Amino acid sequence: MENENVNVEQNVVREVSLPLYSSKGWIKFLGILMIIYGAFLVLTIVGIIIAWLPIWLGVLLNQTANRIEQAQLTGDMAAMIKSQNSLSTYFTVYGVLALIGII
Repeated sequence: MENENVNVEQNVVREVSLPLYSSKGWIKFLGILMIIYGAFLVLTIVGIIIAWLPIWLGVLLNQTANRIEQAQLTGDMAAMIKSQNSLSTYFTVYGVLALIGII
């Protein structure tokens, strides 16, 4: 009976994680672009101060892609939740930066 519950949970995780999993290539691509952008910012005097932000955001996106892949392949609920937490942090930080940019 317990084994059946585990299988149901794994199937639910795979089904729910499918939309993000199908976009994981783009998520990784954007993460790598953010890291490269941060590396270019380091080359400028003013950019040194803020270069860590795009690098951090790129790392968050790469973590999201890796964790959602793990969730899809193994049905791991913890990996799916961690991927969503990383994505949530990304959007929160990016949203704050956008507000600061508007102000």
